Order: sequence, then C-alpha cells, then structure tokens
Amino acid sequence: MTSQVSSPAEQADEAVVGEQRKPGDRAKDVRRVDRVIIRFAGDSGDGMQLTGDRFTSETASFGNDLSTLPNFPAEIRAPAGTLPGVSSFQLHFADHDILTPGDAPNVLVAMNPAALKANVGDLPRGAEIIVNTDEFTKRAMQKVGYGGNPLEDGSLDGYHLHPVPLTTLTVEALKDFDLTRKEAERSKNMFALGLLSWMYHRPTEGTERFLRAKFAKKPQIAEANLTAFRAGWNFGETTEDFAVSYEIAPATTAFPPGVYRNISGNLALAYGLIAASRQADLPLFLGSYPITPASDILHELSRHKNFGVRSFQAEDEIAGIGAALGAAFGGSLAVTTTSGPGVALKSETVGLAVSLELPLLIVDIQRGGPSTGLPTKTEQADLLQAMYGRNGEAPVPIVAPRTPADCFDAALEAARIALTYRTPVMLLSDGYLANGSEPWRVPEVDELPDLRVQFAQGPNHTEADGTEVFWPYKRDPHTLARPWAVPGTPGLEHRIGGIEKQDGTGNISYDPANHDFMVRTRQAKVDGVDVPDIEVDDPDGARTLVLGWGSTYGPITAAVRRLRSAGEAIAQAHLRHLNPFPKNLGVVLKSYDKVVIPEMNLGQLATLVRAKYLVDAHSYNQVNGMPFKAEQLATALKEAIDG
Repeated sequence: MTSQVSSPAEQADEAVVGEQRKPGDRAKDVRRVDRVIIRFAGDSGDGMQLTGDRFTSETASFGNDLSTLPNFPAEIRAPAGTLPGVSSFQLHFADHDILTPGDAPNVLVAMNPAALKANVGDLPRGAEIIVNTDEFTKRAMQKVGYGGNPLEDGSLDGYHLHPVPLTTLTVEALKDFDLTRKEAERSKNMFALGLLSWMYHRPTEGTERFLRAKFAKKPQIAEANLTAFRAGWNFGETTEDFAVSYEIAPATTAFPPGVYRNISGNLALAYGLIAASRQADLPLFLGSYPITPASDILHELSRHKNFGVRSFQAEDEIAGIGAALGAAFGGSLAVTTTSGPGVALKSETVGLAVSLELPLLIVDIQRGGPSTGLPTKTEQADLLQAMYGRNGEAPVPIVAPRTPADCFDAALEAARIALTYRTPVMLLSDGYLANGSEPWRVPEVDELPDLRVQFAQGPNHTEADGTEVFWPYKRDPHTLARPWAVPGTPGLEHRIGGIEKQDGTGNISYDPANHDFMVRTRQAKVDGVDVPDIEVDDPDGARTLVLGWGSTYGPITAAVRRLRSAGEAIAQAHLRHLNPFPKNLGVVLKSYDKVVIPEMNLGQLATLVRAKYLVDAHSYNQVNGMPFKAEQLATALKEAIDG
C-alpha cells in the first residue's frame, strides 16, 4: 500500500464514523484510518522500549498487522538528555498486510528536547507531536543545541503539536502513593502509554495484567504504574487538546486462519531451535558468549530446560563454539550464537567443524562493523565473512531469514541441512530482524519437518581379510555425509582433530592426492545441498529484476508494491539460501535485462553474483545502521527501470 495515513490537519474533511465515551455532555470524534506509524522517543532511562513493547502487544492482540523498529544507544547509560542517549521505538500497524516499520512516523511522542531534536527530521508535515513540556528547561534545551524553545519559536508550525506536562500530570496522579517525586516520575512512560492507548483504541487488559505480574513483589509500584496508565487514558478522554481519536480495524484479511502471537526475530529463532531439537529427537546445546544483538537467544533458551535445552555461557567466544562442537561430537543438536566480531573469533573452530564434518549451527545476528562498530544498529555486512572467513578451503552452507517470524523457519532449515549433511551451517540474521517484531502464526506440530537422524550403530566396512570395522569417513552416496558415531558406542572408536583425515579410515594423512580428494569432497557436499529453486514474483513480464536476501525483504517488497501500483513492471526474487545458491538462479538472472541488488553493505551479494554468473548486477547499498525505507528503494528501482 503506497498511501500514508493522513495527518489530523489533512483529515479535517473526513466523516466521523463513531464516538468515544462522553465525559459530561461533550462527544469526541472517532476517525477511521487504515494504518498509522508511531514513534516513542526519550532518554534511555525513560522506558521507551517497554512502552513500545506494551503498545505492540496490545496491538497484536487487537488483530492488526504490525512491524516494529526498536532503536537504542549502545552505551549502557549515555549521559541523560543528550542526543547519543536517545532511545526510540517505532511501530507501524494497519488493517491490512504490511511489511516494514514504516518510512516516516505520523505520531512522535518526545519525552525531552533531545528526543525531539533527534527525531523531528523524520516527520512529514502535518504529523502529530506529543511533547513532555516539563523537560523543556533552558538547560535541557541548551544541552542539545536549541537556542530557544522549539515549542514556542514557530519551528514546529508545520506539525500538529500537543504540549503535555507528562511529568507533572504523572506526579499529580500518584500523589496519594507513598513515593518520592523521583519514584513517581518513573511512571510517566505509563501515562504516555495510556494516552496513546486511548488515542488509538488499544485494549488495556493485557497491559494491566503485565504490570501486575512484572511488579508482583512490589504491589505499590504495580498500582502506581496502573494508576499512571489509567490517568493517561483519562487525560486523553477529557482534555480539550485531543478532540479526535483514531480507529484502525483488525487486519482480518491479512492472515490465514490460525493462532497468532507477536514475536521478535530472536525469540522466533530460539523457538525454532527448540522445535528443531524436538523434531530431531536430540538434546539442544547452546554454547554462547553474550554479545549484542544475539544475547536474547541465550537468555530465552536458558529458560527452557524442560525441553532438554542445555545453555552454557562461556568465558569467551572461542570457548562457546568449542563447547558447542564438543556437544555435536557427543550427539547433541549444537548451536553457538554471536554477532560479527564473535564470528571472527570462532573462525578457527568453524574450520575444525568443517574438517570433523559434524552438524553445528553458527547463528550470526549481524550488526554494524568493522570491529566493535555499531553494536545496536543493523547491517548485512557479514556475508563474505560467512562465505570465506576461514583459513583453507572450508565451505559452509548459509541460510538467511527474511522477517522476524521467518527466523523460526530459518532455524529449522539450518538444522535440517546441518543434520542431513553433517556440516556446520551459518544462519545470518541481523539486528533489524532480531529486535523487530511481527505477528507469527503458531504452527501445528504435524506441520514441522521430521529431522530425526540415525546414529552409527556398528561396523560399516569390511576389510580384505573379512574383518568388519568402522570407518568414520565412509560417506552416504547421496549426501556425502559421514556417519555420526556417538562417543562410548562399542566398536566405533575413531580419531578426531584438525589434521587432515584419510578418506574412509579417518587416519591422519599428509598424502597430497588424499588432501585434494577430501577438499573437493567437502566442497561437493556443500554444493550438493538440496535447496528449493528460487521463486520469482513477476506478474507483468518485467525486464528488471530486484534480487534481495535477508531482512531487505520487507522494504524491497513494499517498494515493489508501490511501483506496481504506479503502473511499473518489476520482478522480485529473494534468496534464503546463499550457499549453495538455488540451482535455477543463473537462469533466472540471465532472463532479465537488468538485475538490481539492494543490500545493507557495499555490495557483497552483488560481488558473488557477478563472479559466479557473469551477470552485470547493479548494487544499491546502504550502511548507516538502519534498514532501507520503502520510498527510498522505490525511487532507486524506478531509476533503474528508466535508466
């Protein structure tokens, strides 16, 4: 859908479709819109992520389609009131299918001058701005470079400004509680949440249950937050400044029938790993070292010991993958989670896993680099590291999810490849998918793939003298996978280690011909991984193809929809498997006059495509730590079509 929801100024002639409750004799207008984009912004201590998360949960329970973009500083606690310390949470929700968190917010909730200054440039004219006037002191404004008060100098005349003394109103609402002023002020985010919940007709029961559960051991704090939340709702209903509320109907046609829940990419990935272990009938072992933005997977998996999950927080990245590889040798579905810097540290052990030919999942939640880079921002710049970032010829299959909910299916697919072909597999998510959320249909158990494996049980080779022995590198003729022998099984003793193995026996071998054979065999195994053909969405016989991978799916698809609604013909294809590529990819690429590859890097997939298929693919790149905007991509793709 290409149209943005109109602002209140632009909606002056819209018909009233309903009424809110009437305080006294005064009625408030209810206007129906098809979608809205809200951004909560404040200091990193203002609880913006919690506020956004609660608003998202209630929106999901209401039945809207949604997409979120949390954005927070890397510092544990940046200086209060400064631009580097601004934390924000953007939510796009609608009565129809949507794909991105939205390009530009229709509503900005700014808790202080820094939040206003950091975000006002993203707003379209006519957008609504709700500001906490209590924080607009002379010192706070000077701290972020305001020479005067932006609420009074006319600089915001192009917007619909709602000055609200959030702090004062919150403290007043909590005056009967035995709280200090500082303690009472902490609930101002709940006041803002209540106000926005009234404004957009969000359910409130879930938030009330959440607050009671979260502060179950501190009932006074729970009641204070509930009181602030209700005060915000009542303020919206009674104040003269908010004469209109907005209604966004549930997205009844956007989803197939089923049970849905809101889910983030990291949570979906954790659930996918658990599901894979159950479908494989193997214990799940996670060897991990905490690193942004992958740590949530460790946190989540550590809660599920009842499903046979063993989580191990190691002292460093190398120990994490070493423990995971040991667990793989011992017969577990082994996983290690990290981000780009951690992949670099794990590279030697990934090579060892390639040599040992054991199933191992390496989950890379990509972030901005190089080095420490941008820990809380997103990027797609680890593709070439995943493909080649090891010494020697050490090929590894690569799988990439496209949306937060798709992280569940990508985890299952990565596990299928690892278990079937006895190989380490890279799963490339990123910060945008990890922290973003969307509705997810909870699958039925019988919809999940059967991932059960057969461990080696006894000898598999007969010597010339008739002796039956176990050869650890005797391969399945179809998959080239070697047998998986669990330690302690009588008669299946065999060597492991990083020195080259002799084909079949697994004995140490320095023979040049054997090394050549083993290198080529490991490569052939990865090349032979069974992956589905890439599907092309091309309803109009286009001459231009846009090819993407990973989290660019949402912005690309939204941009393609915009172009098609404007009468342009453009085809779209999206890669889940990056090594090996789908077998029909070359034919698909060569059937179009132009191929455009948008990436959040400097052209890594484009480099691989050009090298492998000799196709003059055009890169469109962004490395600013943020996902593409649909309008930005639509403009670039239109130029490619016309060029």
